[in-house]
Amino acid sequence: MNRPQDIRVDLLLIGQMVRSGSRVLDVGCGDGALLDYLVSERGADARGIEISQAGVNACVARGLSVVQGDADTDLKDYPSGAFDYAILSQTLQATRNPKNVLIELLRIGKRAIVSFPNFGYWRVRGGLFFKGCMPNTGTLNNPWYSTPNIHFCTIRDFVNLCNELGITIEKSMAISSSGRPIPWAHSLWVANLAADQGLFVLRR
Repeated sequence: MNRPQDIRVDLLLIGQMVRSGSRVLDVGCGDGALLDYLVSERGADARGIEISQAGVNACVARGLSVVQGDADTDLKDYPSGAFDYAILSQTLQATRNPKNVLIELLRIGKRAIVSFPNFGYWRVRGGLFFKGCMPNTGTLNNPWYSTPNIHFCTIRDFVNLCNELGITIEKSMAISSSGRPIPWAHSLWVANLAADQGLFVLRR
C-alpha cells in the first residue's frame, strides 16, 4: 500500500482531486501507484488499463483490478458515463490519436483528469535553442531515438485543443520539475514557460 509520503508528488495531487468513494478508471496506470493510493486513501472503486505486461503484473501483485489494453483502441469498449473520473497521467503524449483519446475519456468519465509533460517548459526551449538537441528533462527523460512520446504538446496547445472540442477546464495546475504546484502560475503565458508538467480537470 502506498502511503501519501511514498507516492510521487504529481500523482498525489491527482489523487487528492478525486472525491472519496468515486468510480475511477486510470488509463495507462503503470505499476499501479496511483490506483493503490486511490483505493487505500480515497476509498475509490478504482480500475486500471495498462498496455505493458510488466505494469499489469505489478498492479496485480498489489491486488489491484487492472486489464491489459491500449488507450488508442480499447477505450471504446467502456460504456458512456461508467466512471466519475477517467485519469490519464503522463500518457497523452504517447498515444497515436490524443484528440480521440481525450474525447473518449470524457465519454466514459463525468470528469477527466489529464497530466502531461509541457514541451513549452523553459528548460526544453533552452535545450533546443542552446544545444540544438532534443531536450532531456526529469519528465522527458528518454533519448529521442527510444522515446515512447510521439505527440509532444505545450500547455497552450492543450488549452487550445480543449477550446476546439468545447471541453470545459474546471481546474488547471502548473507543476514544477520537482512535482510541486507553482502557485504564481496564474497566467497561461507564465504556466507555459515555467511548468514542467500541466495538470487539468476537465468536463463536458
